[in-house]
Amino acid sequence: MKIAIVRQRYNPYGGAERFVERALGALAAEGAEVTLITRSWDGAPREGFKQITCDPKYSRLLGGRSARDRSFARCAQAEMAKGGFDITQSHERIPGCMIFRAGDGVHAAWLAHRARVLSLPQRLAQGISPYHRYVLGAEQAMFAHPALKAVICNSQMVANEICHFYGVDRSKLPVIYNGVDTAVFHPGLVDEFRETTREKLGISHRVPLLLFVGSGFERKGVPQLLRAVAKMKRSETRLAIVGADRKLGAMKTLAAKLGLEKRIHFTGPLKDVRPWYGAADGFVLPTLYDPCPNAALEALACGLPIVTSTTCGAQEWVRAGENGWVVDAVDVAELADRLDDLAALAGDAKSRAAARASVEPLTLPAMADRLLVLYRSLG
Repeated sequence: MKIAIVRQRYNPYGGAERFVERALGALAAEGAEVTLITRSWDGAPREGFKQITCDPKYSRLLGGRSARDRSFARCAQAEMAKGGFDITQSHERIPGCMIFRAGDGVHAAWLAHRARVLSLPQRLAQGISPYHRYVLGAEQAMFAHPALKAVICNSQMVANEICHFYGVDRSKLPVIYNGVDTAVFHPGLVDEFRETTREKLGISHRVPLLLFVGSGFERKGVPQLLRAVAKMKRSETRLAIVGADRKLGAMKTLAAKLGLEKRIHFTGPLKDVRPWYGAADGFVLPTLYDPCPNAALEALACGLPIVTSTTCGAQEWVRAGENGWVVDAVDVAELADRLDDLAALAGDAKSRAAARASVEPLTLPAMADRLLVLYRSLG
């Protein structure tokens, strides 16, 4: 079987990229001939698959992101057409692919959720943005294209959104959850990392430590999270924020204005987050929109109860009061209350066991098996 997988760029911290790497490995192990069509995959593992580089020129001044994505889409469409592939799977919104993996969710849904925190001028700017108009057009054209046979959704939330916004038949929307390496992310990280990680920051083992992991601070709710921490009754609680973002400086300034300098720890981007999973008592991701964040699944696998939002695909695994809570991402008062509840679970063995149990079926082999079943049905 000849399979082409399309992803424009590699980000070492990106969940979509990790999915692609895992899918490539599973397919190669099955003897499939896998080709990656990409603009840039520098720094990523290269073993087990071929690579076609699509890096056409585009005008950064006149077209910006729209021109970049449009130029890559045209090049990728040409490579898919001439490659003689049995299956073409795109992780970008490119009309003409056989399979689309909606790992980034539905752009129309993201814009609707984002509008909730924008001012009127910002909402107007979003509505006339050439980039957003291009993405919405590409999204609509892709979902309506006759070549599309299946859309891999990584949560029930995403499948529901595709039905709602684009009317795609539910039979075309298999839900294949992200796999988590339960041997790498596990409750034993507490014994390995808790004491040493906390010592570096001078955090007592008795102080609740909550953890946020993610890049894209606006989308993942960091401004609301900081305001909620400032409203917590358990004022001794600390929060670690792990991730890269161009607004890191602005978030540090906001934390200072809220009087949180001694309670918030910004680590920047980290390739290995396991020490923080081991050091933390709970995980929080009040995201405005996230289809199915790997970080939330990793945290649950490590035995961390979580607080996330109604616009996050990981809500499927949360049982209120057992392994966490689900809140409205923009309700700061409710978020503060749930953070207090989460901090109160520090050291609670029952909630940690419930967190781990909720994602134990989501192994990498299970994900690979479901992918292979889908490919065989279409190939």
